[in-house]
Amino acid sequence: MTLADVPEIQITHHARATRLRLRVEPTQIRLTVPKFCTKKQIQAFLQQSEQWMIETWQKQQDKMGQLDQSLPIQLNLFNLKQPLHVIYKTQKQSFILDEQNHQLCVSDRQPEQYLKAFVIAHAKQHLPHYLTQVSHETGLQYMQCSIRQAKTRWGSCSAKHDIMLNSGLVLFPREITRYVCVHELAHTVYFDHSAYFWGKVAEHDPNFKQHRHTLKNTALPFWWFSS
Repeated sequence: MTLADVPEIQITHHARATRLRLRVEPTQIRLTVPKFCTKKQIQAFLQQSEQWMIETWQKQQDKMGQLDQSLPIQLNLFNLKQPLHVIYKTQKQSFILDEQNHQLCVSDRQPEQYLKAFVIAHAKQHLPHYLTQVSHETGLQYMQCSIRQAKTRWGSCSAKHDIMLNSGLVLFPREITRYVCVHELAHTVYFDHSAYFWGKVAEHDPNFKQHRHTLKNTALPFWWFSS
């Protein structure tokens, strides 16, 4: 594989960025650039990172190719005691949830997109409440919560203590979702990744290293990347 085989790099200038940051994702490559970075500096950085970028992109594609390409017949969500039994059928609605019978009916017209739409809807309904619950448990306060389909982050916390959570978190076990909530809530006290910050995370999640490792090494299902 050569540089010609990787997608065009999406360059984003960010006022708060302090360094050049290259992210290789399964479907795109993104470069975050500090506001006053020159084109010459960008080109030099990309040249230095070329081999790593090519190798990482290849690994991502290999990983995607190994994912199970079949649609799930069961769906585990972070806050449900039982998995949902998923049925694909011809129907007008994109999806129909039968909570009493733990059943989710998904339209067979565009099942990948409609399955993802259900997960996003579930996340918007339940993740903010769960963050509030973790906030009460830890005593760490935040202002507002938003749920997004972020490409590169599981969560973020602004200087105003507004927290964003990635909707894909509902596809993980509860302890992983809770780790991300604790992580972002800890940023309301320490707006960095210093030893003090990680100490605050450990205070409320003693197993955070294991949870962090799981989060980094678990691939989302192929249908999550449908447009």
